[in-house]
Amino acid sequence: MNTNKKRSGFKVMTSLIGLVKPMTGYMILAILMGLMGHLCASFITISGGFAILSVLGKNSLHLAVIFAAMAGMAVLRAVLRYAEQSCNHFIAFKLLALIRDKVFGALRKLCPAKLEGRDKGDLISVITSDIELLEVFYAHTISPVAIAALFTVIMCIFIGSYNPLLGVIALAAYITVGVIIPIAVSKLSGDMGLVFRTKSGELSAFVLDSLRGLPQIQQFGTGRKRLAQMSEKMEELSENEAKMKRFSGRNTAATNTTILIFDILMLFASGMLFVNGAVGFDGVLIPVIALMSSFGPVVALAALGSTLQNTFAAGNRVLDILEEKPVVEEVSGKQNIEFNGASSENVTFAYGDETILDNVSVDIPKNSVIGIAGRSGSGKSTFLKLFMRFWNVDNGSINISGKNINDVNTSNLRDMESFVTQETHLFADSIKNNIKIAKLDATDVEVYEACKKASVHDFIMGLPKGYDTPVGELGGTLSGGEKQRIGLARAFLHNADMMLLDEPTSNLDSLNEAVILKSLHEERNGKTIVLVSHRKSSMRMVDRVYSVENGRMS
Repeated sequence: MNTNKKRSGFKVMTSLIGLVKPMTGYMILAILMGLMGHLCASFITISGGFAILSVLGKNSLHLAVIFAAMAGMAVLRAVLRYAEQSCNHFIAFKLLALIRDKVFGALRKLCPAKLEGRDKGDLISVITSDIELLEVFYAHTISPVAIAALFTVIMCIFIGSYNPLLGVIALAAYITVGVIIPIAVSKLSGDMGLVFRTKSGELSAFVLDSLRGLPQIQQFGTGRKRLAQMSEKMEELSENEAKMKRFSGRNTAATNTTILIFDILMLFASGMLFVNGAVGFDGVLIPVIALMSSFGPVVALAALGSTLQNTFAAGNRVLDILEEKPVVEEVSGKQNIEFNGASSENVTFAYGDETILDNVSVDIPKNSVIGIAGRSGSGKSTFLKLFMRFWNVDNGSINISGKNINDVNTSNLRDMESFVTQETHLFADSIKNNIKIAKLDATDVEVYEACKKASVHDFIMGLPKGYDTPVGELGGTLSGGEKQRIGLARAFLHNADMMLLDEPTSNLDSLNEAVILKSLHEERNGKTIVLVSHRKSSMRMVDRVYSVENGRMS
């Protein structure tokens, strides 16, 4: 899977904005409320200037009217600020839920081909902390940018109404603080944010790996070494974060200095215009007060130059998943078919440059039991996965009922096939729920029958909570053989026409193997079974054995 694809901040931003479409109405409402709120905040101070002019007899406004307006704007500012923030956070958290749903959907499409070998800890970091960081973008970036743009136009017109030169100075101030400084800081910081998010994901993966391997770490006394490695990763992450904090501090310093310079420039320019008779005293007082009180929206943008680096890096990692093209596209819209045998015709398949299967042809008649034997790494498991269409073949075809599986609905294909792998994955749930994954609407009787066939029913009934016993993370409370039998129970419960079994009895003793082989023998009526196994006892029940050697089958 291609990870950490470098995108420009603009590209990340436009892609993230594209996800806002479902919440467009709320976003417009938040922008309008934010704009009105900032105008109220600025004009409270500006009204103070008008009050001074009123005292000096420079305008006809009554002080009581001005103070009443200031009080009204203060209350309105508080209400609008609360409403804007509530609306923005509603949008943000709603979108985070939608994005998580999209990411899980994308991962499902990428699995297993694009996710095999991908660090699960890093994926967890993307799904949790990286997506959570996007809240900064959706709640504190999109509407502030729009608000700042609209606010700048209004304030430049207002200040420019006293003299066009003053309006130009105000525009230059807003652009410098809200656009030039954030862009400059963003470019100077480079890919620091992406490095930070990547290292954060690596640390999460390392910690998860260490927690899962605690028994081995204790057994072989490698705890100190593991802890030293973790400390080294944490130190690297800390150093990277310190650099980002320094950039943030410099950004703040540059912003405040720029604001002070433009405030002085506005005072100087308006003073010169007053001396030359181009403006009255109000043309000095009001523009200076207006500029000083109106940097709020653009200062919010200035802070984004450094904080958004981390957010855009997180967005970049999320987009890596959302934009990744799956190796195998799901098929839908075709007419469902009935199972009537399967076959491979001149199939060639390679992982990268390594050819695993070369020109393999196998016929699997309906209601037959086919055995596949061969050394480890010879391609037996891969062959079964091709029938599941986890990968596409490079040459040749895999057929179900005489039809290429590339033309069979994916859901239809999954309904016709059961696949038992060498390693059974169990979710942190009860035994019953783990088995019912194969058939969510299964009755308890159906679950019990499937478990009896898999020789695991008596074991489960002997547990304190029976079928409601939790299996722990990754089935940690069960042995390898117990997990393998639960995997077989899933296959029996699924009751598919074709059963693909990859070393289904490798972790079992002779007694349990005999019970399961007996169940498979009884299931062969109406079932087609493809059995991969090293055990000669398992191969006694098959109708025909194919041997895989150097990618070829005979």
